[in-house]
Amino acid sequence: MDLIEIGESVRNARRDKGWSQDDLSEASGVSRARIAALENGRAAEFGFKLLMKILAPLDLDIKITTFNASRPTLEDLTEEATHASRLGR
Repeated sequence: MDLIEIGESVRNARRDKGWSQDDLSEASGVSRARIAALENGRAAEFGFKLLMKILAPLDLDIKITTFNASRPTLEDLTEEATHASRLGR
């Protein structure tokens, strides 16, 4: 999961609660501008503590899992499908 996907998750959770960005700002103590930047994928860097302050009022958390490098990506599957269609499979 990258920062853009985290921002989308924050936006979805905020909307599910019926909150505005101002509501989340008040609940988290993080400025509305920083929240908007995260939700819109414009945040170049976001510190862990700041991110956790935003996630907590939304009942979101970060889960660390083992990365499975052998699992195909969407790009891998798309290339495979394109190649197969060219071969008439």
